[in-house]
Amino acid sequence: MIIERDLTPYVVYSGDPVLRALEKITANKARVIFLVDAHGHLDGVLSDGDFRRWVSGGARLDVDVPALEAANTTPRSLPIGSSPAEIAHAFGSGIDHVALVDERHHLVAIAINRADELRIGRHLVAHDAPTLVIAEIGINHQGDIDLAKRLVDESKLAGADIVKFQLRDMEALYRQGSAGSGGEDLGPQYTLDLLAKYNLDADHLFTVFDHCAEVGVDVMCTAWDPRSVDRLVDYGVPSLKVASADMTNHALLRHMAASGTPMVISTGMSTEGEIRETIEVMRSTGVAHAFLHCQSTYPAPFKDLNLAYLTRLAELAQTPVGYSGHERGFHVPVAAVALGARIIEKHVTVDRDLEGNDHKVSLLPEEFAEMVQRIREIEEALGSTAPRAVSTGEMMNRVNLAKSLVATRRIEVGEVLTAADVDIKSPGRGLQPNAFDKLVGRTANRALDAGDFFYATDLGDGVPTGRDYAFQRPWGLAVRYHDIEAMTRDTTPDFLEFHFSYKDVDLPVAEVFEKYPDGLPMGFTTHSPDLFAGDFLLNLASDDDAHWERSIRELQRVVDTTREMQKHFRRPADARADEQGPVIVASLGGFTTDAFVAPAERQAMYARVAAGLARIDDSGVRLCAQTLPPYPWYMGGQLYCNLFVDPRDTADFAATYDRRLCFDVSHSKLAANYLGMSFAEATDLLAPHTEHLHLVDATGVDGEGVQVGDGEIDWPVLAQQLDAHAPGVSFIPEIWQGHVNDGEGFWIALERLEQWF
Repeated sequence: MIIERDLTPYVVYSGDPVLRALEKITANKARVIFLVDAHGHLDGVLSDGDFRRWVSGGARLDVDVPALEAANTTPRSLPIGSSPAEIAHAFGSGIDHVALVDERHHLVAIAINRADELRIGRHLVAHDAPTLVIAEIGINHQGDIDLAKRLVDESKLAGADIVKFQLRDMEALYRQGSAGSGGEDLGPQYTLDLLAKYNLDADHLFTVFDHCAEVGVDVMCTAWDPRSVDRLVDYGVPSLKVASADMTNHALLRHMAASGTPMVISTGMSTEGEIRETIEVMRSTGVAHAFLHCQSTYPAPFKDLNLAYLTRLAELAQTPVGYSGHERGFHVPVAAVALGARIIEKHVTVDRDLEGNDHKVSLLPEEFAEMVQRIREIEEALGSTAPRAVSTGEMMNRVNLAKSLVATRRIEVGEVLTAADVDIKSPGRGLQPNAFDKLVGRTANRALDAGDFFYATDLGDGVPTGRDYAFQRPWGLAVRYHDIEAMTRDTTPDFLEFHFSYKDVDLPVAEVFEKYPDGLPMGFTTHSPDLFAGDFLLNLASDDDAHWERSIRELQRVVDTTREMQKHFRRPADARADEQGPVIVASLGGFTTDAFVAPAERQAMYARVAAGLARIDDSGVRLCAQTLPPYPWYMGGQLYCNLFVDPRDTADFAATYDRRLCFDVSHSKLAANYLGMSFAEATDLLAPHTEHLHLVDATGVDGEGVQVGDGEIDWPVLAQQLDAHAPGVSFIPEIWQGHVNDGEGFWIALERLEQWF
């Protein structure tokens, strides 16, 4: 059970509209919202069930009416001082949230029938939430308020979610008070002397807490005695920490819990029997809490850490669990996250040579930052227990490396396929070999030559084909030199977009098009290779002069090839082609292999790109910078992209350097998702600078090339924005592997796009 005193996610005013209440119900994921008047008096409760009953009861469906009209005005409630047993009895019959009220029926807390999550300040601790990372400053401030503030700033910069301190009332805590440590054993004497030198009292510590609020980082504090608990609760700290030394101090635990403040309890120096006792004590209080596995030696030997106990602790506590580390380095906390730790606590210092044991096991700020980064990477890598799916990168490698079913001979429509007609060959563009038995015995619904791939449509009765399409803007198809005939057999697009490999750029243009002596009856655009011979990735942002110079030379070759192709096409691709030449799409670079660069570095990189473009003779063509995703895929592997990702600096580049864009909507949707911005806002920024479009869907932050309508893009809204800001701009449907099976993916995309464009 959790006694939740942060009411904001669970409360609306009784006069607020039903729509506002429903929005909050969706946001808090609790399926319930409590209604109060302006003075906090409990008026009612609105759950999913209450809303359905209201609607089915014949009420006019008007979500602007006051929420109280749809609510249950006699909700179950209990006095705030009710015992855990009384509250537990109130749960049931679908009720998992019970209002706790004061003597005037003001809502002061909500009892929640769950213990698997808690909220600390702005942070949710739960199995599906990011790991809460605590920077334990403790007394590493050496009694210096300025050093304490510096450690707060360093921790915040390093990515800590919480900074933690310790508060002791020396008079209340130690038997000799603050008088001294004479007569004590060596260990306690060392500790007492250290505290006497470096302890910050409550008022000084609260000055540091105020600074935490100013810089936007939440505070947790270990309270070592009841007086300290009371001072911290009066100040309003969002969470109290229980040191391992106090895990068996049930009186202190109950005193903390009485405040209703969420608690985090370390289990170092304790037996499992003692841990079980404390678990029962905490359950009886009803306060939200979590337990941390801990080895209380400084530094702790790796052999004693026993990280596997995290799993058992979670089973015993039935609450979120975490890890408080006193070992050297940060690799153990990262491993703890992989084992299920939802909280990580690690000491931080600016100098490990300062006096005190804690400094010896502390991380320097840059080390703490790396730990946070590795934790976030592990969180991404952990994924879920959902059924396994093939990732985007794997899909690419599956095409490159896997095998397909192919025809062994010429097969005519209507022939029944035999085992002798089907072979298994690389690459993996077609049906996987496990479809062999399903394919044999079927009647061919299309003609195949020896070596042609079989596709999923060969297991059905229909084969998608092209047709004449009607669009309000020029449209084209992505092709390679070798599949022009296949892609134009059943349709005549306004243009073809040639996606070059680096070998294509080496081919003599005249020989490629000699089979079309009268020229092709459409226009064309081209797409520069990203990868060139020798694993060379084009990058005009490179600070390596040799790489930069070669990138300029390779892109110039693409421009020259494009100019040479013009005489082999009888029509322009769009209205501007006659005057300004064909479009060339290029990814201009800005890639890094291990991490993103700091945002402040981008402008210099953009300037480097612009300087490279200025070296290229692009007269007679329209060289367009393609918008890019944050995590681009190249040859089945993933990189980090820094330029042409954020729509704001991409639009600034276009305006500053008078350059036009190829707006790849899939790439930019992924970028918007990554940046947490509206795709509509991104489109408003990019569309006015757009010369050419790649229309394709997207999912998440790296799911590019998705079939139109199968991803997250709101196509009707996008179409309206493009009509307003980029009218007449040409497009292709750039579906990943859209060209296979004679363009199956393209035909599906064009069919869907036709309704909006």
